[in-house]
Amino acid sequence: MKFLTAIIKPFKLDDVRDALSGIGVQGLTVTEVKGFGRQKGHTELYRGAEYIVDFLPKVKIEIAISDDMVDSAIEVIGKAANTNKIGDGKIFVSDLEQIVRIRTCETGEEAI
Repeated sequence: MKFLTAIIKPFKLDDVRDALSGIGVQGLTVTEVKGFGRQKGHTELYRGAEYIVDFLPKVKIEIAISDDMVDSAIEVIGKAANTNKIGDGKIFVSDLEQIVRIRTCETGEEAI
């Protein structure tokens, strides 16, 4: 089992969710986050005053999936979230040792 974490631009969330549903991903968790990478923020003008935005709004998607779905999930997230511009995001893959469904006490892949 793997744990995928994807950091993407907020306006791409619906595209990514639809793409993941298309390959059979049944659930995910979404968190609104802020951060920066190589783009290091940007400057904006508000009421004539210029200010620096250090942290940009992003969306973090977390998914627990079986090993055989990892490559297809990475592929569809990458395609759906891509804008060919800096700041498109990252996908992180981690090993997932154990999952327990609280309601039924199922463990492992049955709990996904």
